[in-house]
Amino acid sequence: MRYDLDDLRLISAVAAEGSITGGARAMHLSLPSASARIRALETQTGVPLLVRERRGVRLTPAGATLVRHARDVLAETTRLDSAVASYATSRSAPIRLVAGGSAMHQLVPLALATFLRDHPEYDVNVSERRTIRSVRLLAAGEADLGVILDDEPTHLRTEPLADDSLVVIGQAGGTLSGRTSIAYAEVAEHPLVGLDRNSPLSQWMDDRLGPHAPAPRYRTLVPTLHTLITLATAGAGLAVVPRRAVHSNTAVDICPLQDAWSTRYHRLCYSADAPESAYLLGQHLHAAASVQI
Repeated sequence: MRYDLDDLRLISAVAAEGSITGGARAMHLSLPSASARIRALETQTGVPLLVRERRGVRLTPAGATLVRHARDVLAETTRLDSAVASYATSRSAPIRLVAGGSAMHQLVPLALATFLRDHPEYDVNVSERRTIRSVRLLAAGEADLGVILDDEPTHLRTEPLADDSLVVIGQAGGTLSGRTSIAYAEVAEHPLVGLDRNSPLSQWMDDRLGPHAPAPRYRTLVPTLHTLITLATAGAGLAVVPRRAVHSNTAVDICPLQDAWSTRYHRLCYSADAPESAYLLGQHLHAAASVQI
């Protein structure tokens, strides 16, 4: 038995809308044409697919089975179209995106997930860089788009993106319990867990704290924010992290820092010759920044 894809789309639309009229509208068909196609499909299968009622239709058991498989077939057809189209489309150079470790933790993955899904014609090369390095790469035309911090001056086009302020986190019910804010000098008196010294966040903090800052005792240094947050949540020590990096359902105490340097913001920065695709990716980064995590 052979099925027409448009018939499968129509019966799926009718099921979703709860009426042949609604399904016809979704498929941009006239009602008589949609009704005729449904009747022809029922004749082809040899079983009734819909129960016609006063206020619409409902699927018969056979109709429900057909619709379930039809949706699988249509989804697979869409994937097939995208896969084949990726070979037919002339491939442009990959978009070159640079961002710091904080943005790489949540913001960039969220944006890439939707961008790469919606734009199979584009590829993206991603590099983790400190803001000062990202701005130099963008100015030299060696990157197209960057997620940078607001404290680095640049003549390039920038757009506000998201808050990236730092907070202190610790085991729920522990040292930070009941605190509304805390100074870094006090934080440094407690055992800490931190990112390794080569991470953009550690280097940024070292620059802000300077040589006369209190010397904290780190119980361990780890390579990723995910690992750092896991350790702080488990009570291994306090940690200084971007507030946005901590998921809202994480069972951990969160305390703002009193130090002025802890307030910071992300911006999008474009190279002078950024391709149109970089601006499309920028839209997805803005959308990701608006997601409550």
